[in-house]
Amino acid sequence: MQRRGKYFSHLLVLPPLLFIVSFLCVVPIISGQNVSGLIEAVDVGVILDADNIVGKVGQTCISMALEDFYTLNQNHSTTRIVLHKRDSKGDVVEAADAAIDLLKNVQVQAILGPQRSSQAEFVIDIGNKTQVPVISQATSPSLSPTDNQYFIRGAQSGSSQVKSLTAIIKAFGWREVALIYEDTEYGRGVVPYLTDSFQRISTQVRHQSVFSLSASDDHILEELYKLMTMQTRVFVLHMLPSLASRFFTKVKQVGMMNEGYAWIITDGLTALLDSMDPAVINSMQGVIGVKPHVPKSRKLENFTVRWRKRFHQENPDTDRVEMNVFGLWAYDSVTALAMAVERSGIGVSKFKKPVATENLTDLAAIGTSEMGPRLLQSIQKIKFKGLSGDFHLVNGQLQPSAFQIVNVIGRGDRGIGFWTREHGISKNLIVPSGKNYTTNKEDLGAIIWPGESTIVPKGWEMPTGEKKLRVGVPVKAGAFREFISVERDPQTNAVIATGFCIDVFKEVMKSLPYAFPYEFIPFETPDGESAGSYNDLVYQIFLGNYEAVVGDVTIVANRSRFVDFTLPYTESGVAMIVPFEDDDRKNAWIFMKPLKKDLWLTTVFFFIFIGFVVWLVEHRINKEFRGPLGKQVGMIFWFSFSTLVFAQKEKLISHLSRFVIIVWVFVVLVLTSSYTASLTSMLTVQKLKPSVTDIRDLIRNKDYVGYQWASFVEGILKNKGFDASKIKNYSTFEEYDKALSSGSKNGGVAAIIDEIPYIRLFLSNPTYCAKYTMVGPIYRTAGFGFAFPKGSPIVPDVSRAILNVTEEDVMTRIEEEWLGEGSTCAEQDGSMITSDSLGLDNFKGLFLVAAVASLSAIVLFLSLFLYDNGDILASNDLSIRQKLVAMAKTFDEKKDNLSDASKRKTPTGESMAMPAAATADCPQIPAASDSQHAEQIFSPDDGFATTQTSTPIHETTEIVEINEER
Repeated sequence: MQRRGKYFSHLLVLPPLLFIVSFLCVVPIISGQNVSGLIEAVDVGVILDADNIVGKVGQTCISMALEDFYTLNQNHSTTRIVLHKRDSKGDVVEAADAAIDLLKNVQVQAILGPQRSSQAEFVIDIGNKTQVPVISQATSPSLSPTDNQYFIRGAQSGSSQVKSLTAIIKAFGWREVALIYEDTEYGRGVVPYLTDSFQRISTQVRHQSVFSLSASDDHILEELYKLMTMQTRVFVLHMLPSLASRFFTKVKQVGMMNEGYAWIITDGLTALLDSMDPAVINSMQGVIGVKPHVPKSRKLENFTVRWRKRFHQENPDTDRVEMNVFGLWAYDSVTALAMAVERSGIGVSKFKKPVATENLTDLAAIGTSEMGPRLLQSIQKIKFKGLSGDFHLVNGQLQPSAFQIVNVIGRGDRGIGFWTREHGISKNLIVPSGKNYTTNKEDLGAIIWPGESTIVPKGWEMPTGEKKLRVGVPVKAGAFREFISVERDPQTNAVIATGFCIDVFKEVMKSLPYAFPYEFIPFETPDGESAGSYNDLVYQIFLGNYEAVVGDVTIVANRSRFVDFTLPYTESGVAMIVPFEDDDRKNAWIFMKPLKKDLWLTTVFFFIFIGFVVWLVEHRINKEFRGPLGKQVGMIFWFSFSTLVFAQKEKLISHLSRFVIIVWVFVVLVLTSSYTASLTSMLTVQKLKPSVTDIRDLIRNKDYVGYQWASFVEGILKNKGFDASKIKNYSTFEEYDKALSSGSKNGGVAAIIDEIPYIRLFLSNPTYCAKYTMVGPIYRTAGFGFAFPKGSPIVPDVSRAILNVTEEDVMTRIEEEWLGEGSTCAEQDGSMITSDSLGLDNFKGLFLVAAVASLSAIVLFLSLFLYDNGDILASNDLSIRQKLVAMAKTFDEKKDNLSDASKRKTPTGESMAMPAAATADCPQIPAASDSQHAEQIFSPDDGFATTQTSTPIHETTEIVEINEER
């Protein structure tokens, strides 16, 4: 009994003991201490630089993000991310080795980091091979999520800031900049985007300076001194703080943070200004920067307070570190990853090993993650409101937000405006509805520029040591010194440049909004002669010997390959100077010239054609158009040509022929009047006609032509097909006159080819004006312009100044002073060189009316003739040939008509009395007996009436015609 009681007591103790054991096993699982039960553990690797400010900030943010997420979701979280941290130590190899270690030994399902673009490039490749998502804040555009399937950019791409930087450059009108960047993946990645964007607003990248991370201070100083010798004063800096801190210290040291300079920094540096040393910030006073805008929120403020306390606990030796956008992106990225892990569900979280494992490298032997593809799809769908703003991945990376524009003043930066893709630059982030995209500098707040200046830097200035702009001028000998003349003072040997081009240049430079010192340097040999052609002179700018070229330099395509030209300030084009043609009033055949050949032939044809039409209609009824064949042919020519002087005497009977002649007389009247006027004009103004009107005639005739020495016209002539042996160059007006007067066959030339401004000047001389004229232009050019180096920022300002000068009276004054007021001869141009001869095109309408009238008469006449002789055509007893012969005989027979006075007699020879209604022109109509019924028949052709009785007329009836004159 005692044993049974003892055993029974043991049974009573067992249930409480089991409960206690169960409780001890369950509690760790619920609290997260044991993740082998209800909560699934997901291994995630973290690769950051432990000694880097961004890395330190990121580590704290990542840890706090997981704590905040699981605290908020502790009641329904089924997964738990376990972090495995590795230090990349700022080295690419270390980062790659850390990634392999995490994948091989831990089999992590995702990797956070690294944050450096150079390190991320290798880790991303490893992630693609193992199908493990890599979430990094690397911003280099060269790392594209589109090209790397398992790369998630938990930040904005570096290319997203390019348009904001371009907007700043455009707002201040800077035409050239210099790019300065570090020689890393981060530095190089954004440069092509900046260059292309600047070119779209016509801003040239004049120079690029690249610095390695290990660049010495001496190397930095050497490069800065080189930049100081350039004209560019606007610099865009793309560096991280480690190198930028040393760089700006040297910039301050050499004096490049003084007034006149402009420095713009990118978001990678601007976002970390709060963490930089105060001494460095002091050397950056006046710098402008852009950084992603982070919207303010109560959640962000609370997190910042907690983060600052936590960070200083973890990094007690680190001072002056503030929260930055990279830390916020890291926080949001971890939150997104935790949400994606939850949505992916619990499943296989191991790696699938390759089938063949022999002779494989460590990377190949790792295999591929079975959870990776599912996790990748899940994270790409995550959307939420994060600390940095809206977290929304598009094509594997965060979408760009607004950018804040700041000015480095005092101990940090001060906001001066914002830039958005929709509205451009604005003072406030919230803009009025309907505002368009703008880039106005007035939309920015007050800016303190380097040197504590409030004046906007113009962006360029003359290089250090060069006090004046070196302006090359051509040395001309002989004629055309009115355009430019270069001499030297006999006492001081100073260069004295005068002329039309020089005065225009001086007026243009005076109208610039800033002082611009310059000096003229002749393009000459040691003995004072010209050193080459104008092409050689322009090329000196490309070689760096001159900063500008001023003179009668024409803007042409081949020169614009080496320099930039301003807008032209003279008339454009190339034309010919040709002598007047010899007076043709002594020409025996001048009377043929008023009408062109085609008009002469057409007129003769219509004379003959009209005569034929009149003969065709009048032949049967008018005796004037009858008779022997020779007489009839002569009548055709005689009658039609007699209308030329309105001398025709033949009377026309048919209304059809009268209608044709009326129309034709009108045509003849117009022709004779036009011929008279043209001949009169030729006999009085024939002397104004040039000897040559088409340059192709010179080529066909193999004539000699001339041009101005050293002019580009020589190339034009060769391109148009002139033989080099047929081209001669001249230097003075006297040589022009002598060559043109001699002519091509006597050792001279048939024409001088030159630019219109020179021709105007030549023809303004009354002596030459009476002998020569201008024909053309035969070739288009842009006129004279000033040349500057490629991409020179002064070109737009000078071009605008040229427009102002040419629109004012000062240009007229300069022209009158150097080129004269001109004369009527100087106003001759190609529009006067027209032919005096009249062509067929001038009278097409008249001949068309005459042709229609004549053809209508022919058609109507033939219709009536065939109708009257239809019995012949309808006869079945005659062949076609016989019918044609019969019709011809019928046509040749005379037909009675009202114009012939005729008499009809009775068989007894007695005369019949005329009815009272008959006229003298009508034939006698025999009277009919009372028992006979008379029928009057009218012929539509001749208009006279005959009477036909109802009884047959005997064959012996004799009709006597009595012809009387009217």
